[in-house]
Amino acid sequence: MAAVTCAESLFTQYHDRLLRYFSRAAGERETARDLAQEVFLRVSRTAIPTAPENQLAGWLFKIARNVALDHHRQQRRRPETASCSAPEDAKDAQQEMALALKQALATLPDLDRDVFLLREVSGLSREEIATACELTPDAVRSRIHRTRLELRAVLAAPIRALRQGRIHPIGNTRTPR
Repeated sequence: MAAVTCAESLFTQYHDRLLRYFSRAAGERETARDLAQEVFLRVSRTAIPTAPENQLAGWLFKIARNVALDHHRQQRRRPETASCSAPEDAKDAQQEMALALKQALATLPDLDRDVFLLREVSGLSREEIATACELTPDAVRSRIHRTRLELRAVLAAPIRALRQGRIHPIGNTRTPR
């Protein structure tokens, strides 16, 4: 019964943070819910380690990261099921910028994207991310810094276009309408 209580406590404490992580990692709210459910299903099937809170969060997000990686692998095997609406279909600049951010995140290596999302979206500490990704806290700090620089460079053009009233997808060779 203690494992159930601990799993319930983890659910209460981390469910929203997992949803935010998966929303960015997977891109769709419904998929994020499914992936978060998968994490807690896996947690319910295993013994929850006795550890300090930062290590327990790292353990939980390590499971989440593995679920996200599995999801991305499945999407790569079935590219026709992964849909991404074209910028022409976007209803406003906010949606277009969200699409540009999603595309920019997709250009990152899996580990760098996950470290970035765990920090910026889920709010994990460097130590928690280090546990989740099997890195040192210094490696986490370095990857976050490098990823921020890469995202700034990739998003500079879409941000400039947004400010000028026109935006187009990253890597698109077509000229804007």
